[in-house]
Amino acid sequence: MELKEMTSSSLITFDITSTKKEEVIWELTEALYQEGALSSKEDYYQAVLERENVSATGMESGLAIPHGKSDAVKEAKFAVGRLQNPVEDWESIDPNNKVELVFLLAIPNTESGSTHLNLLAELSTRLMDQDYYQRLMQANSAKEFITALDQTSNQPSTEEQDYDKTVLVVTACAAGIAHTYMAAEAMEQAGRKKGIKVVSEKQGANGLEDEHSSSVIKEADAVVFATDIAPKEKERFAGLPYIQVRVADPLSNGEEILDRALNNPDGTVQEGEASSDSASSNQKKQGVLAEMGQAILTGISYMIPVIVAAGLMMGIAKLGSMPFGLVNDINDAERFANHSNELFVILHHLDKFGYMIFQFMYPIFAAFTAYALADRVGIVSGFIGGIFAAGIHYRFWGIEEGVASGFFGALILGLAAGYISKFLNEKIKLNKNFQAMKPMLIIPAISVLSIFLLNFYIVDPVFGGMNLALRNFIESAQSSGEIVLSTVIAAATAFDLGGPINKAAGAIAIGLASDDIFPLTARVLSIVIPPIGLGLATVLDRYLVGRRVFSPDLRVTGQTSILLGFIAISEGAIPFMLRNPIITIPINILGAIIGSTTAVLLGAKQWLPLPAFWGWPLVEGSIPAYLLGLAVGALFIAVSNVFIRFALIKRNRITI
Repeated sequence: MELKEMTSSSLITFDITSTKKEEVIWELTEALYQEGALSSKEDYYQAVLERENVSATGMESGLAIPHGKSDAVKEAKFAVGRLQNPVEDWESIDPNNKVELVFLLAIPNTESGSTHLNLLAELSTRLMDQDYYQRLMQANSAKEFITALDQTSNQPSTEEQDYDKTVLVVTACAAGIAHTYMAAEAMEQAGRKKGIKVVSEKQGANGLEDEHSSSVIKEADAVVFATDIAPKEKERFAGLPYIQVRVADPLSNGEEILDRALNNPDGTVQEGEASSDSASSNQKKQGVLAEMGQAILTGISYMIPVIVAAGLMMGIAKLGSMPFGLVNDINDAERFANHSNELFVILHHLDKFGYMIFQFMYPIFAAFTAYALADRVGIVSGFIGGIFAAGIHYRFWGIEEGVASGFFGALILGLAAGYISKFLNEKIKLNKNFQAMKPMLIIPAISVLSIFLLNFYIVDPVFGGMNLALRNFIESAQSSGEIVLSTVIAAATAFDLGGPINKAAGAIAIGLASDDIFPLTARVLSIVIPPIGLGLATVLDRYLVGRRVFSPDLRVTGQTSILLGFIAISEGAIPFMLRNPIITIPINILGAIIGSTTAVLLGAKQWLPLPAFWGWPLVEGSIPAYLLGLAVGALFIAVSNVFIRFALIKRNRITI
């Protein structure tokens, strides 16, 4: 591929003075628009920013490759910017990267699977050559720069040299594009320096590229998995020594990685072993706490679509029933399950459908937390643990008043399922004729039984009992004063975001309101304050802080959380709580208390159970006071989350 065919002198800008990522991208977007490559610079710019929220486009050594796919792109082009002053806060795979050279790629949606990936792969590979990179940085004019684009070094082919050792490499990143190719090229360069034959397989957005054949695997001495996601078909390498590293590690430690693979591997790939989560495989390197954190993050990433889908279904049902004044009644089966109006029937079942999806939030979370630790053998017991945490088992056992263990139960049972399944998979050795019995019978049977006993004797009694004690405390607070009772209801509502304590607080608050004893102000505000506040935190994280404090997954979730908060679905904030419960839960509680008591003290009263935005006009006393309380509570949560997380990350106490 000749890169010069996809740019021009007018798209090469030297000495850009901007020091903000968004400003640099906008300046290069302007150049693409003036070149005639874009029909709408605003639409394309938005596409690039949305891609920035997915994963880092900064690399290392001063390089960044932002890109956007959009219908606003008329012709595939790229613009280049060389910065006068480096951008120090561009999210990069190297945390210390200071961006000074930017390639902005513009790709039509119709070419997203071809030109897009090919161009990224070609650029990523070429830019790993430091001589090539330096020629670009030293070009004195746009013409020289374009000439240097296609002046690549002629590296000797690995097939033309004699090597004593062969190391296979598998690379894969979350996006499956630039980092995947750069890691492969870095390992091949390290191999040439050390006289080791390195053969790379890229598991990227195009699938398996340069797939290792059985003959190559047979001749190999070791394998390196440089992946941020589970490598595909890991069992192909059974019997080979291996090490597991992050996809960014080869960019700075390629030679050291090769030495480790040949002389001090993490272990041997076992026969029948499937892919394991990349960050959890190398326990010696990162420790148990980091392994747990990565497993929890994996569980969250699989749980997020469940929350979004459930919230969307319920949101459509609520919004559709709002014009008819049926927002709170549409879930009444006696009235609407077989109503003469087909619209009401559909809205009723849509609301129920969304509620049903929510019930699988914890099972999915726990299943994939276990999967991250033990791969496929952990899914079944993890899913069962999530069912226990959600309290679904009580319905089958006929226990109407059973109090579920909630998110703490999901965390503990998901992690336990993963470690139990992983232990069994490693320790149970069977004759190859009976190997299939291990994942199909032995591991599921023992791990599910273990999870049942753990839940029955420890998790449900401890955390279910804790939830029950909190519920009893809420009931005992009914005779307290206005502010005390508001504080208790707000804290309980925000504590577990739709969990058993939240529901207990709701039952008591609604009962008091129905008897005209105490309004629902604290209750309804505390439902919406946490999800809106956490969503705003991701917005502040993007615009006010030099270094991001939320992972890409949570930044995407934050946008959904704001929307769900406005329609009174607090579960949109659960991924934040599961990722860092010690930080998130206290801040949620304090924000709900501050916002609720502010509104109550200023005279706002809400007697109807309508926490969503369509209920706000029905607030009695003072609507401005109600909205002020909402704003104060949400802003407290947003600001506190950003700056507390920023301080802890800076001290290496937590990771994003």
